[in-house]
Amino acid sequence: MSERLYLYDTTLRDGAQMEGVDFTAADKVAITAMLDRLGIDYIEGGWPGANPTDDAFFQSPPALERAKLCAFGMTRRAGRSAANDPVLAPLFQAKADVITLVGKTSSGQVEKALGASLDENLKMIADSLVEAGKRASEVMLDAEHFFDGFAADPDYALSCLEAAMEAGADWVVLCDTNGGRLPHEIAQAVEKAQQVVPANKLGIHTHNDTENAIANTLAAVQAGARQVQGTLNGLGERCGNANLVTLLPTLVLKMGMETGVSEDALVQLTEISRSLDERLNRHPNHHAAYVGANAFTHKAGLHASAVAKDPSFYEHIVPEKVGNRRTILVSNQAGRSNLMVRLADVGLDSAVTDDQVRDLLGVIKEREANGYAYEGADASFELLARRSFGEVGEYFRLISFRIIDERRFNAKNELVTMSEATIKVEVQGQTRMIVAEGNGPVNALDSALRQALSPAFPGLEAMHLADYKVRILTPDAGTAAVTRVIIESVDDQGQRWSTVGVSTNVIDASYNALHDAITYKLFADGEAATSRQQSGVTALIR
Repeated sequence: MSERLYLYDTTLRDGAQMEGVDFTAADKVAITAMLDRLGIDYIEGGWPGANPTDDAFFQSPPALERAKLCAFGMTRRAGRSAANDPVLAPLFQAKADVITLVGKTSSGQVEKALGASLDENLKMIADSLVEAGKRASEVMLDAEHFFDGFAADPDYALSCLEAAMEAGADWVVLCDTNGGRLPHEIAQAVEKAQQVVPANKLGIHTHNDTENAIANTLAAVQAGARQVQGTLNGLGERCGNANLVTLLPTLVLKMGMETGVSEDALVQLTEISRSLDERLNRHPNHHAAYVGANAFTHKAGLHASAVAKDPSFYEHIVPEKVGNRRTILVSNQAGRSNLMVRLADVGLDSAVTDDQVRDLLGVIKEREANGYAYEGADASFELLARRSFGEVGEYFRLISFRIIDERRFNAKNELVTMSEATIKVEVQGQTRMIVAEGNGPVNALDSALRQALSPAFPGLEAMHLADYKVRILTPDAGTAAVTRVIIESVDDQGQRWSTVGVSTNVIDASYNALHDAITYKLFADGEAATSRQQSGVTALIR
């Protein structure tokens, strides 16, 4: 039996420090659920008291089945007691299982950045951890600038770790805060740190400023560290943090480490990586290790011929182990196995024929070529498949809609905007026309559509839009660009689902995503459709 390694994700805090990344409360809830489902041991939700989003998240945190929720903060300030420091107060009030405190372990940082004495800093670490231990089941110290501090003044750096252990820290995490250290330096320092911290209480946190975050983390693990911190897709300030999406399969499949993420759970990895990018409106890195679209892609010629005989010639693992797939660019069979996996996920793999799968695969490829992406829109994928197989009927038929946007100054010379949607639909043999106002054209359209349908389908009153994202797919086209809209919906039972729409008209793309969102809710609720959908590719045209 291999030794247990614990995984700590900092995406929701460290990841938010990356330029262009800004998590909403809905993002945080959804990402936390993904990480919990994957099997991550610790999920850092953010810094209570730092911003309204983090405050709201910790006031009503999502229920976790496996992971422990961590609240992050800093040690007390010089000259204050930990119990009365207003910076620590929100941290102590947060609804979290674990409190993680960052404390400086570099003598130069203590004197220059904090302006505190070295002895006072040791007391700040110890006092803060003791107080945190009264309010959480576990406490951790993030030893900031440890490796730089160890290189300059090893005795003081180790004394900070010793102070943390004496104060009851459950974990001490060594941080390469500026990302400048190399693997051999990391290994040497981790070995020395075990003079004061047992390996089973020692963690590693690296940044990628020399493109060595993965290598440095692996060096620390080989030297004895048993907690690994990182972020999904390597998000983080400057050059990013250690990428958990790369670390996980390396630790499990290559090094045989036991983690909370089983080999069976690793098949979610590609989907999770791409879903995060979709949620953040980021283009996925096609060349990313393990999960990139090109990670197992082979062109025609020598490599493709060799792969056909024995994939291990040019593939270091079986792609399906991480939820990815092999693609032979000249083969029209590329992607069939991955499609069967996704059909199995929604219970459709045993009831379809080879011809149906081939036709559906062709539709998916055509749609993806036109801008659709289903990695972050599972509900739209399931509807696409079920429509193709004749399992989802039409609950309503759109006759027309019209959107009016007004921007003007009122009598008080205040700038006001207003959106009004008029929609005409046929439902249960009746034509209904509704006019509704909203906070923007999509909100107005959503409001009008659900008002028109709610008399026939009261369950729609329990759903609402949780998130809305737009991506420009053809930026060179300027304002005539093709846009992709992702809508996340939620109901009063806490069920969440995502749908996608694509069009050169952003309102039309939004309607397509709304149509799927409502249809998925009605289908999941077992509502009777107005008309039965015919199976086949032509049934996919609305």
